[in-house]
Amino acid sequence: MAIEEIKRELEQRFDEPLKEFYKRRIIFWNDEDGDFKEQINDFTLSNAVVLILNETNQFESKRLLNTDSTSNYLVYNPLSCDLETDWFLDIKLYSEEYRADLISRWMQEIRILNTPELRNLVKTHRTFFKAQKRRNLIASFEGSIDTRSKFYMSFLAAICGCARKPEAIIRAVLEAGPDLENQLKMDLLTNEASSLFWSLVEKTCRFSQSKNIDDLANHIVLSALSRMVSSDVLAGLERQYSELGSGFCYELVFDWIHGKEKDSFLEVADGVTDRLHLKSRFGSFQIRDYVGCDLLPFIDELILEQLMKSMTLQTMDSKQMLQIIDQRRTSVWYADFERYYTALYQVALMNQFYRSHRHSFHHVAAKELWEAYQNEYYLMDAYYRAFHVAFYECLQSMHPGLDDLLKDLAETVENEYKNWFLEQLTSNWNRVIEDDLKTSGIVRGLAQQTTFYRDRVRGTDGRIFVIISDALRYDVAHSLASELGLETKASVKLDAMQGIFPTITKFGMAALLPHRKLSVSASSHGVNVLVDGQASEMGDRDGLLKAYNEKSVAIRYKDLIAMKRNDSRALMKGKDVVYIYHDVIDASSHTDESLVFNACQTTIQELKNLVNFICSTLSGVNLLITSDHGFLYTHQALKEMDKLDRTSFKKDIVEQGRRYVLTNEEADPNFMMEVKGIYNEAHLLGFTPREDIRLKGGGGLNFVHGGTSLQEMCVPVITYKYLKRSKAYTAHKDQFDQKPVSMALLTSNRKVSNMIFNLSFYQKEPVKDNFVGCTYRAYMADSEGNEVSDCQKIIADRTSDKAQDREFKCTFNLKSQKFDRKDTYYLVIEDEERLRVPIKEEFTIDIAMAIDEFDFFSE
Repeated sequence: MAIEEIKRELEQRFDEPLKEFYKRRIIFWNDEDGDFKEQINDFTLSNAVVLILNETNQFESKRLLNTDSTSNYLVYNPLSCDLETDWFLDIKLYSEEYRADLISRWMQEIRILNTPELRNLVKTHRTFFKAQKRRNLIASFEGSIDTRSKFYMSFLAAICGCARKPEAIIRAVLEAGPDLENQLKMDLLTNEASSLFWSLVEKTCRFSQSKNIDDLANHIVLSALSRMVSSDVLAGLERQYSELGSGFCYELVFDWIHGKEKDSFLEVADGVTDRLHLKSRFGSFQIRDYVGCDLLPFIDELILEQLMKSMTLQTMDSKQMLQIIDQRRTSVWYADFERYYTALYQVALMNQFYRSHRHSFHHVAAKELWEAYQNEYYLMDAYYRAFHVAFYECLQSMHPGLDDLLKDLAETVENEYKNWFLEQLTSNWNRVIEDDLKTSGIVRGLAQQTTFYRDRVRGTDGRIFVIISDALRYDVAHSLASELGLETKASVKLDAMQGIFPTITKFGMAALLPHRKLSVSASSHGVNVLVDGQASEMGDRDGLLKAYNEKSVAIRYKDLIAMKRNDSRALMKGKDVVYIYHDVIDASSHTDESLVFNACQTTIQELKNLVNFICSTLSGVNLLITSDHGFLYTHQALKEMDKLDRTSFKKDIVEQGRRYVLTNEEADPNFMMEVKGIYNEAHLLGFTPREDIRLKGGGGLNFVHGGTSLQEMCVPVITYKYLKRSKAYTAHKDQFDQKPVSMALLTSNRKVSNMIFNLSFYQKEPVKDNFVGCTYRAYMADSEGNEVSDCQKIIADRTSDKAQDREFKCTFNLKSQKFDRKDTYYLVIEDEERLRVPIKEEFTIDIAMAIDEFDFFSE
């Protein structure tokens, strides 16, 4: 720094206004290194006396400063001394300090206390501190650097470009790559900080075996694992990890994988896994030995592999499998494998269903079987559908270690669903309805699709919206109704009616319209369905509705949803009956049959949005959601034995599909089931294959409808009544408003005496009615709210009415720090979104530990 610039700065300082009660200014220019000794003799200031200290004039100089109480003084001090031998300590307490050397300016810039020890450390690493970027990083750290330990911590953090914390420094080095490629390891050597880093590692991780980054990574991961898995799993590796350092290592890894940059841990995790052959090691143990561990991604992969094999070979109880999958939902890597877990979960549910109903399907009354399907049997269709939605998602992002196992499992699923469930259920259903269908075409005691308008629509008090979604099957409608009941403020009821035969669109859509008579006309292209003698295609339906009620309108879903709000309101003005036609499921089958189940999910979302639109924008209150027919779907292509040959009556066919055939009166396919219908007056006969068999001919094989299976014929009807604007809602608001289930601590002991401890929790209400699931976070905190343990996730979405089924057990790990048994600590239970007041339970922590926060570099 040029002496002229120093002079300008000092004269500026002396010209500044004095503090209150001060009459003059004294500035000590400290220059222990004597950088300006040669220039100071000729140095003068216009507004202060320059006093130069040396070894012999200290007494005289102090006397001068004490006797002259009016003059400004610049005291140039090239001497080094400690507090006990400093002659000028009392004067320095009310004077000011100035430094012009580079080291001093750096120390001032980054708030390092200018002591001889710290000054020597800065000088030792002078090359390092030349970089402005590194000085800026150190300056960003909170507080001043007043000890050697803080200096070293700051020094290491600046080299690594991270926070000034031991775990951040070690993590940064691990993130920099394997040992031979690790640039930070080279930077530490270049800046003479390698020994400092390994000293830090030894004190925190208890690792001193080598100076190899790969060995360190092995040690940290194994030490963390030792807190979460059975000791037998790590047998033989004891020399490569430390129980004493396990707490710090666990905290490092836990915070890393639960942070925003968890993916940066993957390379470290894969390296450790490969070097130590951890996957094969873990694979030789039972899942129970490591099911509670989620530190390494391969654990989820290994669990899935073992579960899939067990499911395919039927060697594991479904209840146990469901418990394992439920436990893994809180794994930090769960999202990467969620679609596989979902697929397995559905298979486990299917197996449970099979075990509970393998001797079922021997009903003797059609209505009894119909009601059993509505109440319980439909679940198998829902599980099968959910499995294939997840299966399809798995196929979109291939996973070499899991995909073949999942495909093997899909074959098991297909066998259980098609060869047991569909065959047994449909066979039982055919037996109990055959006589009714042959003589009357309807099953006695069931609501009929042909009377839908008369029984459900006509006479409604106020405007009614009828949503007809093509091929909305009963199990899909059940999912929709459940979600509408939870997510909207409404009364939602689901029941069903028997669909008209054949269960295809043109018959079902016609049956849902008002009519005095349904009939058909035959031509060379098949049959047309007539409503009171009129055509009943989409373009005809508005007129057919208006013939019974002029204040009616029919519109496609796509057209309605594309309208502007004012236009849709204008269309509905003065209308009593609104029919809205939605087509996603059936339409998807015309392009790609494998997408049908995905289309079911899309349908649920679109119909929920449509309901919300009707209620909020169109002031709708009364809604009916129904369909023209259901469908059968099996994932695997059918074998020839599953298809019926039509050769014997081909000449008599007027129209056919995979699941029905309409013939002239000459036909007599005695291997099929005859069904009476509206086509009989046109001198036609109707037939359907039994069970889930398809007819040979054109059209799809996986997705079919037209027959008389429960999946095709059980047409859902959702009765939806919006309540928010009603008196019933106002009077009983608490019964309708959605609210999360609550969580409580079940453990009675409020004293923690181990670094690792277990607590039990209790979900107070089951998820049903207007109670919805909620994800909670639980952790220990001190009186200032600082987390002193790891944080455990609790997914509270259990539906069981049994209290014991809604209990959760969590294992907590305290952080490696001091705890005072006289202080109060709190177990905090808060919802993940932090929308509600957290629950706090007082605890005492009584653990004898002695940990000094920054004493990592002591000899």
